[in-house]
This record gives sequence, structure tokens and C-alpha cells, in this order.
Amino acid sequence: MENPFDPGYYREHELRQMGFGAIGDNVRISSNCTILGLANIRIGSNVRIDGYSTLVAPGDGYLHIGSFVFVGGYSLLSAGAGIRLDDFVIVSQGCRIYSRNDDYSGEHLCGHNVPERYAGITSAAVHLRRHVMLGTGAVVFPGVEIGEGTAVGALSLVPRGLPEWGIFAGNPIRRLKDRSRRVLELEQEVRRELGLPG
Repeated sequence: MENPFDPGYYREHELRQMGFGAIGDNVRISSNCTILGLANIRIGSNVRIDGYSTLVAPGDGYLHIGSFVFVGGYSLLSAGAGIRLDDFVIVSQGCRIYSRNDDYSGEHLCGHNVPERYAGITSAAVHLRRHVMLGTGAVVFPGVEIGEGTAVGALSLVPRGLPEWGIFAGNPIRRLKDRSRRVLELEQEVRRELGLPG
């Protein structure tokens, strides 16, 4: 009997048969995730996506996930206008990344069920560069680029781009301090250990 409390993970040999744009090695995706737009999703190697996460990359959208990436459970990656997560990105539990957003001003209709000409949708790709880390419950808005090595604290709202190698938190978000670059040395050690190009 299967354990109903442990749905398990799909592995790359199963995922490669499902129609993804690309799947690397050592990829695990929880079997209770919701994933739409498989052909528009490319995933590198050494990636884990935990349960109840939702990945959406419909139509012209795309989701490109690098290697050594973790997406925590209950996260949403809404990639209708594109989301790119570079190598060693961490998306903690319950994060929301949006590349499209409705206009709340009342000047336009909202929702996916109205003709697009009546909706004032903001639509712009999101890019999280290498070693970016999002704390639990962080929300990232369309058009945001977060610079290499930057960490965002839990429950933070990210409405604009952030420069590299900082630690940011809050709503409104603000820079708290610099972040250590030691992770770059550790990345090289991991690559050497696994025989990967650096």
C-alpha cells in the first residue's frame, strides 16, 4: 500500500517523458505539484521542487530554472511573461513570483476571464541571478531583477529590482547589510567535487 501522507517525487527519467522543454540530471519534483505549460519549462540539474508548488508557464511564457535550485513547498512561479532562476537560487516555502499582474486601480477589468483589451495587465519577465535567496513568503512582482548573491527576508515584498550582494527585508523593502560572498568559493568546491565545469 502506498503511503497517502508521502506522495513522493518524480525523478528525471519520469519527468523527461512528460513533455518538459528540458530536464537535467538529479531532478526531483513532488508528485503533488501543479505544473502548466510543460513545453515552456526548462530545468537544469540538481533541482528539487517540493509539494503543492505551482509552476505556470502558458502560451508565450517561459520558466527557466538553473542547476542547484530549490523551490520550497506551496510556492507559486507564475511565468506568463517569463521567469528565470539562475544556478544556486533558493525559493523558500510559500514564495510567490509573478511575471504578470492585474491593475487594481479600477481603470481596468481584472481576471483571466475578460478580454485582454479590457485588462490593464503589467507583464514583464522576472530574473533571479545566481545565489539569490528568497525567504519564506516573499513576494516578487513583474519586471523585477534581483542581483547576484542577494538575500530577501521572509514575508518581504519586492516591487522593484535589487542590487547584488545585499540582504534586504520588509515592506517597504530596504537594505539591511551586505551579504558574504563566501558562497562563491563554496560553489567552486561543489563543482570540483562533482566534476562539473566552473
